[in-house]
Amino acid sequence: MKNFALMALPYEANALEPVISRETIAFHHGKHLAAYVNNLNALLPGSGFEDALLEEIVCRAEGGILNNAGQILNHNLYFGQFTAPKQDNAPTGRIAAAIVRDFGSFEAFKEAFQKAGTTLFGSGWVWLSANKDGHLVITQEGNAANPVQHGLCPLLTFDVWEHAYYLDYQNRRPDHLAALWQIVDWDTVEQRMKL
Repeated sequence: MKNFALMALPYEANALEPVISRETIAFHHGKHLAAYVNNLNALLPGSGFEDALLEEIVCRAEGGILNNAGQILNHNLYFGQFTAPKQDNAPTGRIAAAIVRDFGSFEAFKEAFQKAGTTLFGSGWVWLSANKDGHLVITQEGNAANPVQHGLCPLLTFDVWEHAYYLDYQNRRPDHLAALWQIVDWDTVEQRMKL
């Protein structure tokens, strides 16, 4: 049986400030994500998923195993897609061309993505994913759900669970979503494209 491990952050805990504070990273990564990892490892023995890949568990499991595996997968993608803040941060290359092709412009995409994140009721995630034809789609996923469950390839996600932003933005979810564009590592997002 394999145990899952808490992912190491690819940057220092204060590297995303002021968009995401060191304090939020400490709680979000060091407490919330760590709890999901510990919970999943405790649930795996006798589950039939002892040697399964995370994506396989998310696509096949139910209940607590799904919830914890989904949150690990979601958070690994989330924390792995950021870099130090940059003004006027925008995609280039293949991902930029795909965004323009499927949404008309980067600004139109940002507006649609933020609207999906703002209007998602309760806790969850907003995603940019590629379908099997390589076209980009925006989806809202509640709680621990992930686009892989619908046959999509997740590229970019913004976390709209309150623990992701409440210390820094209180109830201002739209402000949190608008600020995140400064720290998206578009090279990482493009590397996730399969086509």
